[in-house]
Amino acid sequence: MSQRYDVVVVGAGHGGAQACIALRAAGFEGSILLIGKEPDLPYERPPLSKDYLAGKRPFERMLIRPEKFWTDQKIETCLSQAVQSVDAERQLLTTDGGLSIAYGHLIWSTGADPRRLTCSGHDLAGVHTVRHRQDADRLTGELDSIQRVVVIGGGYIGLEAAAVMRKLGKQVTLLEAADRVLARVAGREISEFYQHVHRQEGVDVRLGAAMSCIRGDNGQVAAVELSDGSLLECQCVIVGIGVTPSVAPLIEAGAAGENGVRVDSSCKTSLPKVFAIGDCAEHQNYFADDAWLRLESVQNATDMAATVAAAIVGQDRPYRSVPRFWSDQYDLKLQTIGLSIGHDHAVLRGSPETKSFTVAYLKSGRLIALDCVNNPKDFAQGRALVTQASEMDIAALEDTTYPLKECVTEASKPSIAV
Repeated sequence: MSQRYDVVVVGAGHGGAQACIALRAAGFEGSILLIGKEPDLPYERPPLSKDYLAGKRPFERMLIRPEKFWTDQKIETCLSQAVQSVDAERQLLTTDGGLSIAYGHLIWSTGADPRRLTCSGHDLAGVHTVRHRQDADRLTGELDSIQRVVVIGGGYIGLEAAAVMRKLGKQVTLLEAADRVLARVAGREISEFYQHVHRQEGVDVRLGAAMSCIRGDNGQVAAVELSDGSLLECQCVIVGIGVTPSVAPLIEAGAAGENGVRVDSSCKTSLPKVFAIGDCAEHQNYFADDAWLRLESVQNATDMAATVAAAIVGQDRPYRSVPRFWSDQYDLKLQTIGLSIGHDHAVLRGSPETKSFTVAYLKSGRLIALDCVNNPKDFAQGRALVTQASEMDIAALEDTTYPLKECVTEASKPSIAV
């Protein structure tokens, strides 16, 4: 005999936690169960590759809400359980711990799993990903025996991990297969800036670098072999080569999806009474000309959670939030608003040499995204401008004596409210 809940939330990350919080805030009084495959209550994930890995932030300060909150809000938690199957017709799911749970509505918020290396030596001790608390704990537990680190992948996770390892005094080599770091998420100006900063900080950044395998000694990482046969001696390999959406049970249940689970503007999947949010939800994004994509950000998970909560309580609130991202490396905070996909012009505001500047991305003269490095003022003013795809005066945009909000053409100014 199975237990039944009015709402079952699968995935105890940002999206899952915020879905529960948003439901109660919207006045939902039904029963709620939050299922998580980790043993911990919901916690913030971004610090894992930053302050937590560096030992600057204790885990208790990463909890999204204290344990008492979940009890007070009558939100049951079921931890250390992974959902294995979903029966959409019977509205029933089963876990790897043998639980059978029926639901009125199901919210799928399982995020994504890190891509693993498949080369020889990928399973040696000392090869790490940084996605969960246990990942970071395993890595920090080995730090005393580590002198040399090889980071594979020049995205946010790889660069953040490289920065932390350098701060801890480790010798770091970063391998990126593309011709620049952050190639998938930022323009060339930002890539070149971060490459320069990391090299200044002592990271050996190698672009267009292809690895062949990982060599070991008695089951432990000893070196990374590159495609040209050269060896990089190391005691640790950190892998940051992207993620794969964790959606197999829903796809097997019949949900539509190619790159994750496809959802509509209310985050509903093709399965009845089933929603999907966060990293695993493939949606048509208004700020990418309605292209189907996934967004891997806390903001996206939080905003989608609010959309689902509104739909369940009968207050339709279609998802249409301008994307936002951030990354902390050394003394730099990169804040991004919008999506630079398809831009035809990039304008540099300020000088990268000052470590405080902005890159504005335009499409047909209209602002579609901003990358702001240590420039919170541009980031704050840019939200409304990007949301409305404001037409920009290029000459004013290049002149930092003009506040960003004053770089709008006369034709666009009447509709702007910053």
